[in-house]
Amino acid sequence: MKLAIVASLIASAAAFAPAKTASKTTALKAFEDELGAQPPLGFFDPLGLVSDGDQEKFDRLRYVEIKHGRICMLGVVGYLVNKAGIYLPGDISFDGTKFSDLGSGWDASTAVPVAGALQVFAFVGFLELFVMKDIEGTGNEFVGDFRNGAIDFGWDSFDEETKLSKRAIELNNGRAAQMGLLGLMVHDKLGNVDDLLPN
Repeated sequence: MKLAIVASLIASAAAFAPAKTASKTTALKAFEDELGAQPPLGFFDPLGLVSDGDQEKFDRLRYVEIKHGRICMLGVVGYLVNKAGIYLPGDISFDGTKFSDLGSGWDASTAVPVAGALQVFAFVGFLELFVMKDIEGTGNEFVGDFRNGAIDFGWDSFDEETKLSKRAIELNNGRAAQMGLLGLMVHDKLGNVDDLLPN
């Protein structure tokens, strides 16, 4: 009987023993030192999109992340400017609709006349196809560097440490803006939170 009790205690203790983990491959650590791997998480890829260590795939995803971050930084500023009541002067269409008549947030996006929305769509398409892209052979230093040998803004005067710092700041601000714009959109769609709470 004592032997059965001891065996069951050992078996129960084995259930709480730490499991052996497989050794990590070099593919999982391929991007640990990349820009944007910030403490305490380090390189964060919860979906395992680049767990195979494919540099080309990583560069494509970083390009998209930077671009979306830049768009969201502009979006947050635009949202806040409109919420403050600041609009472009004049009319948005020939029927006399003013920019200030559109409102802000979701309401403004649905109040834009169809012709105006098509112009915005065409302008964004033009930027995407001809302006906001890396052109090889023009001296671009990193993924998302859209200077293409045309605009510098003093970038070439910075040392490598300053360049890396400024790129990290832009990446982090873009990440924050993506989350911020999502929060603003959800809040705007929910309406006034005070109206949702019981009296």
